[in-house]
Amino acid sequence: MQETLIRAWKHAGDLTADGRGSVRGWLLTVARNLVTDRARARASRPQEVTEQPEGLATPPVQRDHAQRVVDSMAVLEALEDLTPEHRDVLVAIYYRGRSVAEAAEVLGIAAGTVKSRTYYALRALRAAMASAGTEAAG
Repeated sequence: MQETLIRAWKHAGDLTADGRGSVRGWLLTVARNLVTDRARARASRPQEVTEQPEGLATPPVQRDHAQRVVDSMAVLEALEDLTPEHRDVLVAIYYRGRSVAEAAEVLGIAAGTVKSRTYYALRALRAAMASAGTEAAG
């Protein structure tokens, strides 16, 4: 629409001088021609890589699987540097999916101790990964 109005503004003298046809008809013809030109241009260019073909419902790749493997290896390596108490708490909470109460029962410690050890274990894990220069430290 903007391009149509810009063309009308640029050719304002031509629209009023000759008196043939209507301004409305001229505007509609220009708009139709612009739409046709853009459709032809889009059809003549090859499809961009990021565009999904119609009917294809596969989502784009979010993250490379190889990077996830490398991150997992880095975390496992950093876990080895932790104290056994910190490692046990993180394994119970994050890898086994236990709640604080369940982890406390399994580990034989108070729930508050599980929370405290989890906090300090995560800090130590981040520090170990940062010192190793691992990207997943955040």
